[in-house]
Amino acid sequence: MTGSPRAATALDALADAHLDAVVALSPLTATFLGVPGRHDEIDDLSIEGLRASRDLAADTLARLAGVEPVDDVDRVTAAALRERLGVEVETLDLQLSGGAPIDLNVIESPPQTLRDVFDLMPKDSADDWATIAGRLAAVAPALAQYTSALTWSAQQGQIAPRRQVEKVADQCRDQAGDETSTYDALLREAADQPEEVRATLTTGVESAKAAYGRLAIYLDGLADQAPSADACGREVYQLRSRSFLGATIDLEETYRWGQAEVERIDGLMRETAEQIRPGASVAEAIATLDADPRYELDSTEALQAWMQRAADEAVARLADSQFDIPEPVRRIECLIAPSQTGGIYYTPPAADFSRPGRMWWSVPQGVTRFTTWRELTTVYHEGVPGHHLQVGQTVYRSALLNRWRRLAAWTSGHGEGWALYAEWLMADLGYMDDPGDRMGLLDGQSLRAARVVIDIGVHCGFEAPAEVGGGAWTYDKAWRYLNAHSNLEEGMARFELDRYLGWPGQAPSYKVGEREWLRLRDEVKAIDGASFDLKAFHRRALDVGSVGLDTLREALLGGSDAPTSPAPPGSR
Repeated sequence: MTGSPRAATALDALADAHLDAVVALSPLTATFLGVPGRHDEIDDLSIEGLRASRDLAADTLARLAGVEPVDDVDRVTAAALRERLGVEVETLDLQLSGGAPIDLNVIESPPQTLRDVFDLMPKDSADDWATIAGRLAAVAPALAQYTSALTWSAQQGQIAPRRQVEKVADQCRDQAGDETSTYDALLREAADQPEEVRATLTTGVESAKAAYGRLAIYLDGLADQAPSADACGREVYQLRSRSFLGATIDLEETYRWGQAEVERIDGLMRETAEQIRPGASVAEAIATLDADPRYELDSTEALQAWMQRAADEAVARLADSQFDIPEPVRRIECLIAPSQTGGIYYTPPAADFSRPGRMWWSVPQGVTRFTTWRELTTVYHEGVPGHHLQVGQTVYRSALLNRWRRLAAWTSGHGEGWALYAEWLMADLGYMDDPGDRMGLLDGQSLRAARVVIDIGVHCGFEAPAEVGGGAWTYDKAWRYLNAHSNLEEGMARFELDRYLGWPGQAPSYKVGEREWLRLRDEVKAIDGASFDLKAFHRRALDVGSVGLDTLREALLGGSDAPTSPAPPGSR
């Protein structure tokens, strides 16, 4: 997978034609990928738009059956296309047949996406702002289409759980408000633009806010019809899980493993607490760290500067010695997001690197104090060697991979699994030896393991752990379990739990993906023996691109069976 430039094949042409067709259907995708497109428009969010996306995926799958791979790169492309488009068709067929509701949740559905996309749009010139104004004007029609799709779905008897409907209605009210809407941040960003530009933007912002207000009212009515149960059920969950992993997992075994992983990490946290303050509990050690001025940042400006410094230092330390980092990938921007949701996330570079990869921190309103002991591991997760290296290297490999492979084949289990693997790797390389930083790593890992248990347990109806009373899962049991194994402030913890309940299968993809990355490393190491080279393994694995976990396994091992359980992270 790491050879010299190769000639494009018929399969490359098919994959790239599919990407072009996706971008033609989805102006939002064009912006998120940083490729040419209709950036002043928004996708068709009606049922007809979903049918068009389904038909495109099905058509490409039919064409794929008639194209023969000519080399190993082609074989991976064919497997990745077959897997990614296959699960897309299954998911859309389920929704379009009235078997599952149209997407509506607190984190990843049109009400959030239609605001997030504006953060990625260029804002350097009057033309850039004209493009933004055009897209702002398109928000109201798009939300009207989305409302029609939700109505159609409700007529089929499929509505998202009431908790999600009510929470999204609250989010929409915030976006409609004069004091709470993050759409107003666009006007602040355009403060130096000519008056006529600002006037057009103001009209667009007010139109978008009014549309969110109408959607909030609609959702209030829809909530009365929505089911009270949060669980999606095992059959739907298995499909959702596969869409995030690119693999089918044994849900019972993974549920048991998740509980064992929580217990193992709890033990490591107790050991680390003893290093921070002899005799301290984990809670007492965390309080000690929070009070230590060495780890304190007192403003968002200080946070942004620290993020940038830590990210740049990681690149400088790891480039050449541990990873082959292409020159364009050595640049990363760390930014405070205009939104105020509390999330930390990464956005990829543009295809030509004119827009760099970016790490975003969406700081909640009023929060001005931060602790670096919690967040150094996050910088490694989002930056290098995490998402920025993984995604940036894939985007860079134009001589090896077609555009669809480089830009659009993202799979959460692969991508988020790599990012968690990268956090442990930095500990193994000695960059998390400070007990405070290591507690931050373990604190994050405990959360990721706990949500494997909550997500699978709630949605599949498995028995709750004994520590919360066993029996059927309830919201209260999930809340107690989450708080027992994480150290989030209440608002963020509530959002996390709502996220798991409304986005089935996504949250476990981090730890399940990490598990597979560790398995693959161990198996390649066993095959290579004394000749195993960790840097070469990383280069070869990342050159595959972000494919499903089964496709990654096939690419690296030719489909050999995995062991039933991996060695635990941090034990090497």
